[in-house]
Amino acid sequence: MCGIAGLFHGESITQRADELREVARRMADAIAHRGPDDAGVWVDAAAGLALAHRRLSIIDLSAAGHQPMGSASGRFQIVFNGEIYNFRALRARLEREGGAFRGHSDTEVLLAAIEAWGLEAALAEANGMFAFALWDRTARTLTLARDRVGKKPLYYGWCGGALAFGSELKALLAIPGYSPEVERGALQSMLRFNYVPSPWSILQGVFKVPPGTIIRLAAADVAAGAAAHRPLETARTWWNARERAEQALAQPFTGGVDEALLQLEALLRDAVRVRLEADVPLGAFLSGGIDSSLVTALIQQEASAPVRTFSIGFEDPRRDETPAARAVAQHLGTAHTEFHVTGADALATVPDLARVFDEPFADSSQIPTMLVSRLARRDVTVVLSGDGGDELFGGYNRYLRALRLARLLERVPGPGISVMRGFLRPWAGQEPRGHALRQLAAELAADGPEGLYQNRMSRWRHPEKVVRGGVEPATPFSDAMRRLAHGSPADRFMYLDFVTYLPDDILVKVDRSTMAVGLEARAPLLDYRVAELAWTLPVDMKLRDGTTKWLLRRLLARHVPATIVEREKQGFGAPVADWLRGPLRDWAESLLAERRLVEEGYFDATIVRGLWARFQGGRRKWHTHLWNVLMFQAWLDTLKAPRA
Repeated sequence: MCGIAGLFHGESITQRADELREVARRMADAIAHRGPDDAGVWVDAAAGLALAHRRLSIIDLSAAGHQPMGSASGRFQIVFNGEIYNFRALRARLEREGGAFRGHSDTEVLLAAIEAWGLEAALAEANGMFAFALWDRTARTLTLARDRVGKKPLYYGWCGGALAFGSELKALLAIPGYSPEVERGALQSMLRFNYVPSPWSILQGVFKVPPGTIIRLAAADVAAGAAAHRPLETARTWWNARERAEQALAQPFTGGVDEALLQLEALLRDAVRVRLEADVPLGAFLSGGIDSSLVTALIQQEASAPVRTFSIGFEDPRRDETPAARAVAQHLGTAHTEFHVTGADALATVPDLARVFDEPFADSSQIPTMLVSRLARRDVTVVLSGDGGDELFGGYNRYLRALRLARLLERVPGPGISVMRGFLRPWAGQEPRGHALRQLAAELAADGPEGLYQNRMSRWRHPEKVVRGGVEPATPFSDAMRRLAHGSPADRFMYLDFVTYLPDDILVKVDRSTMAVGLEARAPLLDYRVAELAWTLPVDMKLRDGTTKWLLRRLLARHVPATIVEREKQGFGAPVADWLRGPLRDWAESLLAERRLVEEGYFDATIVRGLWARFQGGRRKWHTHLWNVLMFQAWLDTLKAPRA
C-alpha cells in the first residue's frame, strides 16, 4: 500500500530535469502518510515525465520492492499503490513461460505480466485493489489505471500545461504556483450525497479515474487536454460493473439455497485466503455485525494462531457495538482489543477531518472509522474488513423502505399521480425533511426507481438552491445511460450503491482513515468474483420477509450462533446533532458566520443561517444538512492555508 504522484509535460524539459524531479518529490512527500517506509522518484526528461512514490512495505520488505520500478526489459516504469492478491499464482505461470524475478513483490509480477501478456490481459488476470501510473518507454505513453471496484484512489488534472496525478489531491496541491478553483457543480453533488461523485472532484479541472478504467496518454493528448475542464475522452473501462451486472441478470443463478451457500462460501474462503498474504502483522476490524463477523470467522479458520481483532464503542449504549463484537470474538477465539471512545476522544478528531479526507466529505461515520484505524495500527499493519456485504447482498434497511414506497406508488393509477402532483406543486422543489407533504411531493416527482432511490440517498435534495452558481453533474441516478437496463427495483438499488455510494463514500472513508495512519485495509467481500456471483442471485436470497442479507446470515450461522449476531443494524455514525448543539457549537458558528459566507460566495447565507437557527431552536433535525456545509467550510480553510 502506497502513495503515487507524478507529472507529464509531453515535451522535453531536459534543461529543467532537476526541477521536475524536485516537484515530483514534493508531490509525493505531501502524501508521505500513505507510505512512510520508503520514497523514490524516476524522471524521463525527454518526455517531461516524473513518477514519484511513497511506500508502505507490506510484501517484500527488501530493496527489491523499491519504486518507481522498471520492468525486466526496461520498457516499462511503474508507480503502484495497492495489492495483487493472486500474484503468487501469476508468478508461477510467468515462470513456466520463462520469466525470471529479482525479488518477490507483487509489483514486479504485475510488470512481468504486462510485458508478457499486454496491459489489459494482465489486468484481467489480476485480482487486487490498485491504482497505478505506467510509462511505456517504447510507445511514449503514460497509462493511469484503477482497480475494478475503486478501492484505491487516483486523481488527475492540469497544471501549467502538464498532466498531474496523485493518490490524493494533496499531491497536486503541492505543485508550486498551483491555485485551483472550487468546482461548484461538484459542491452541489457533495451537499446531496455527502461526497463528490466520480469522475468529478471538488477542484475545477481535476478528476478521479473511475473504477475499472484505464486512461492512456501520448504527448499530443497532454497538449490537447491542458485546457480541458472535463474528464479525458481517452478513458475506457477494462472492467465494467454495469455490463457485468447485466450479464449476471441475463444468466441468473438457478440452483437452490444450499448450492448458493456452497458456491459463496468457497469463493469467500479463497478471497480471504489470498488476502492473508503479508510480510507484516495482520488483523481484522470486528464490529459484531454480519459482514465483519463472517470475514473474521473465515480468517480464524485459515490462521494458525488467534487473529487480532479490533472494535470501538461509544458511551451511548445505543451506538456501542463492543458487546456484540466481544461475543463474536470470544466465540471465535480471536485476540480481541476494544477501545471505548469518550466524547472528548471523538471530538478531538474533528479538526483533522478536512486534512485527512482531502476532499469535502460528510459521512459522519468517518469519525469512528478513523478511531478504530488508529487503534488497529498500534498492533498491525494490515486489516481485513467486511465492506461490500451491504451493497452486494441487500444489507441496508433503506432498500426495504424504498421498495415499500415503490410498490405503493405503483398501485396509484396515472391520473391519480397527476392530480396529486398538481395538489402538491406548492411543496415541490423544497427541502422535504420533517414535512410530510414536501416528502410526498419529492417522491411523486421521482424519475423511476433510480430517482426514487436518489431521494433516499440525498441530504440536500435541491442543492442548487443553496450553492451559488454551477451545474450539478450527472450521475447513474440521473443518467439513464449509466443505469441498469434490466432487473428488479431491488437489483437496481443495490447496483446504484455499488457504483456510487460504495466507491465514493465507503471506500473513500476506509482508504483515507487507514492510510492516514499507515494501515492497509483489505475487503474480501469485494473480490470481483464474489460480486459477479452476487449479481446472479435472486433478490429473495438477499431480501426475504423483511430480513436484509438473508443469504449471508445463513452462511454466518454455520460459524457463529445467530443469537450472538442477530440484532438491529446500528450503523457506524457519530452523535453529530448533540455535538453541534453542544461542544462543537462555537466551532460550527465560526464556520457558518454570516459575514464569512457572504464574502466567500459559495452558499446562500440566508438559507444556511436560517437552517442553523432552526436547528439550534430544536424544531427539526437539520444536522445532516449542516454537517455537509460544515465539512466543506472546514476543507476550504485547508485549501486557503499557506502551502510550503
